[in-house]
Amino acid sequence: MPIRKTTPAPNDKYRQDALAAAQAAIDKKGIEPVLLDLTQSGSYTDYLLITSAHADRTVRALAEGIIAVMEERGARLIGAEGLREGRWALLDFGDLVVHVFEHPLREFYDLEGMWFDAPRLPLQIPADQRLEAQTAYRYDDELPARP
Repeated sequence: MPIRKTTPAPNDKYRQDALAAAQAAIDKKGIEPVLLDLTQSGSYTDYLLITSAHADRTVRALAEGIIAVMEERGARLIGAEGLREGRWALLDFGDLVVHVFEHPLREFYDLEGMWFDAPRLPLQIPADQRLEAQTAYRYDDELPARP
C-alpha cells in the first residue's frame, strides 16, 4: 500500500470514511472516541480510530456498527480480530484501522500515548461519553459495602 505524503483535503474520501466511522462509534455510545490522523507519519494506515466500551457486548455492538457504516460507504473490511471475545476488536479497512476496547484494556495498552504527537481530528462527543463522565472501573470486591 503506497504511503500518501501530501496533506489530505478536508473532503478526502479516506478522511470522510474515518469521520463516518468515528460518528458510528459516537452513535453506538462509544467512550471518548479518538481519531488520529497518521497521513504524515508514514504509518501502516492513514487514520486510527480508538474507542472503548464498558462491556464485551458493547464492544461487539460498537464494532458491528462501525463495520455496517463502512460497508454502506463502500469500504471493504480487510481483516477483523477479537469480535467473538469482545474485549478488544481490531478492524482493518486499509486506510482506517479501528480499535474498540473494553475500557480497562484501553487504559492498559494506551494506544493514544503511542501516537501522542499525531494530530487528532475534532469530534463532537456528547458529555456523557467523555472519559471524565465515566465512573472508575472497579471490581465487585472494591465496591463499598451496602448497609
